[in-house]
Amino acid sequence: MMRRVLLMTLLLCSGLAQAQLPETDWLELMPKSDQKALEQMPEIDHDSPEANGTFTEKGGMKQSKGLPAVMYSTKTVPAMNGKKIRLGGYPVPLETDAKGNSTLFFLVPYPGACIHVPPPPPNQLVLVRYPHGLKLDDIYTPLWVTGTLKIETVTNDLADAAYALDAGSVRVVTEADL
Repeated sequence: MMRRVLLMTLLLCSGLAQAQLPETDWLELMPKSDQKALEQMPEIDHDSPEANGTFTEKGGMKQSKGLPAVMYSTKTVPAMNGKKIRLGGYPVPLETDAKGNSTLFFLVPYPGACIHVPPPPPNQLVLVRYPHGLKLDDIYTPLWVTGTLKIETVTNDLADAAYALDAGSVRVVTEADL
């Protein structure tokens, strides 16, 4: 009986600790050299066919040529590999289950990153795997995603990411969080 109580206490405490992870800032995913380059970057022109709603066969988020190198950066922060994090961002749905719940999506640092081009640099995109799925009615709804971050290069027709996250939980940000 005592073992069972101890086990339940440990499980509850580990769940509470995970729920109370501090927020990871998106800039923590970027090496300092990339942060500095981003600060010095000129304004980006969003005038493109994709920004006007015209997409190519392969999708609309791929980087255009000729941007500053930091916009293509796949440089990562090794200390983040395998780290449990809580990251806030906006979803770009990629796959859904039979119920229409998103099970695979990019998490991006600002709303509209899936509409405006260019997308964030690959080290500012995180592929989220969430087998439980989440009903996404609006891509402008901010999410909290908690799980283990991995340095993993992901390339698809929509965008490239330098990180992936196996989500333990995904939830909508509420007023109480702010």
